[in-house]
Amino acid sequence: MTENPLRVAIIIASTREGRFAPTVGTWFAGVAAERDDMTLEVLDVADTPPPSAFGSAAPERFGEVSAKLAEADAYVVVTCEYNHSFPGTLKNLIDTHFYEWRAKPVAFVSYGGLAGGLRSVEHLRGVFAELHAVTIRDTVSFHHPWNWFGDDGRPSDTEGAAQAAKGLLDQLDWWGQALRAARSVRPYES
Repeated sequence: MTENPLRVAIIIASTREGRFAPTVGTWFAGVAAERDDMTLEVLDVADTPPPSAFGSAAPERFGEVSAKLAEADAYVVVTCEYNHSFPGTLKNLIDTHFYEWRAKPVAFVSYGGLAGGLRSVEHLRGVFAELHAVTIRDTVSFHHPWNWFGDDGRPSDTEGAAQAAKGLLDQLDWWGQALRAARSVRPYES
C-alpha cells in the first residue's frame, strides 16, 4: 500500500429492478482493488434515497453518504444509459451535493445499448463541469454488456477490459493526486 493512497468513491448509478449495474460495478471495483495506490468506497445509489424521499429514519443514511463523498479524493461513476442520458436518481444524488465534487476528478464506466452508455457520460461531463469537478477523458464502456459478461460476472474480453480500466485508473490517479495536492496548498474557491 502506498503511503497516502487516493480515496476513490465508486458510485453505482442505476436503481432499476433487474439492473445490470452491480455486475459492471463489482467487476470494476475488483480491478481497482488490485491497485495499492487507492482505497475504495462503493456507494450504490439504490441504497441512497434522496433527501426528499426520507422518512423519519433515513436522514442519517444521507449524512453517511454525504460524508463519504466529502472524504473522497476522486470518483468513478458506473452508469447505464436510459433514454440517451443517465438515471434521474444519479442526478438527484449529484444535485443534493455541491462542495463534495469541487476540484476533484470524476471518471466514468458506462454501459448500454449500441452507444455503450457514452451518451450518458457526455451529459454527465456538463453536469460535473458546473460543479467545478474535472472529468477524466478516457472511459470504460460496454455496449450490450449482457452479451459481454459471463455468469462469473467478468467480461469475455477480460484482458482488453482490464487494460481499459487500468488506463482510466492511471488517469484518475494522476488527476486525483494533482488536485489533492493543489487543494492542500490552496483551497479551491469559486
